[in-house]
Amino acid sequence: MDYRDSPEEAAFRARLREWVAGNAASFPSSGDEYWAKAGDWHRALYGAGFFGLSWPKEFGGHGLPPVYDVILDEELTTAGAPQRPSLGYLVHGLGRHASPELQQRFLPGMIDGSQRWCQGFSEPDAGSDLASLRTTATRDGDDYVLDGHKVWTSYSDVADWCLLLARTDPSAPRHKGISGFIVSMHQPGVQQQPLRMISGVTREFGQVRFDGARVPADRMVGAPGDGWKLAMTVVGHEREPATLGFAARYAKTVRQLESRVAGPVPGELAWAAVQSEMLRLHVRRRLSEQLDGLVHGPDGSLDKLLMTWVEQSVGHAALAVAGTDDDMFGSYLYSRAQSVMGGTSQIQKNIIATRILDLGA
Repeated sequence: MDYRDSPEEAAFRARLREWVAGNAASFPSSGDEYWAKAGDWHRALYGAGFFGLSWPKEFGGHGLPPVYDVILDEELTTAGAPQRPSLGYLVHGLGRHASPELQQRFLPGMIDGSQRWCQGFSEPDAGSDLASLRTTATRDGDDYVLDGHKVWTSYSDVADWCLLLARTDPSAPRHKGISGFIVSMHQPGVQQQPLRMISGVTREFGQVRFDGARVPADRMVGAPGDGWKLAMTVVGHEREPATLGFAARYAKTVRQLESRVAGPVPGELAWAAVQSEMLRLHVRRRLSEQLDGLVHGPDGSLDKLLMTWVEQSVGHAALAVAGTDDDMFGSYLYSRAQSVMGGTSQIQKNIIATRILDLGA
């Protein structure tokens, strides 16, 4: 397997590196400051031709192989620039399940950053057990009326639209009665409340209450009851490290920690170095498979487990090297959430057991 850039990839990398060097410094890369300017960063990347690289041209993307997204992630990490906005899982969800009309209406604005989005899946009593969600969508003429409570909703305070899951048929089996909707966040009946994280960040997550909010029936994604299919597509792409581009950031944190060690290397740091290199090679293998046209299904749960192990290994290394009175402590605090967000590690193991190893009988 040859990991070297092709001439075209090398030229792209050089052009990107020059642009990042001249533009990224004005955009914060972490904390509330990052979230406050994330939309500006998205539009700056897109305007320079560096966002939506592997997405369809018909919706404003560039139609390039996914290796270009990895190059983007690597160069942003190397430069200490803000990360690439995470929207790929929503693009894949609408691209696979929405009607052509909805795709043409919403995907261009999602990709170019002119419209901000959030994802309304998790609920206070339905996080990893997503099929138990309680938010309802009741048909009323040409609309559905929404009532419920979503939580851990990234960008909810600035979002224009929400890709929402709601129960449309309470009498159906719990996986069958869920539907997906594209919901306006600028309407009566939508109430927002930010959530303060243990790391001090206050703008990343929020909770949203829907109290009689309305959504036109023609903004349903797919047919009634197709919400679970939509959810599996979205979370499947959300769990892939090649899509999220975390591997390069973990490796950079390890290098930063290594530069602080004058004597013997702590065992936690040595293990984090091994883990981050393992994930880097795994991402490269996944990328190679994508370039060969292989589409992953439940394998995303393997990817998610690997990301969890690596991020928490890096977090423990940060705690061992830098302690609690240091900016690196935030890496440890944030890593604790990795085994919960995007589906708990227990859920991933269940998926691996039943859908990959066929142990459900």
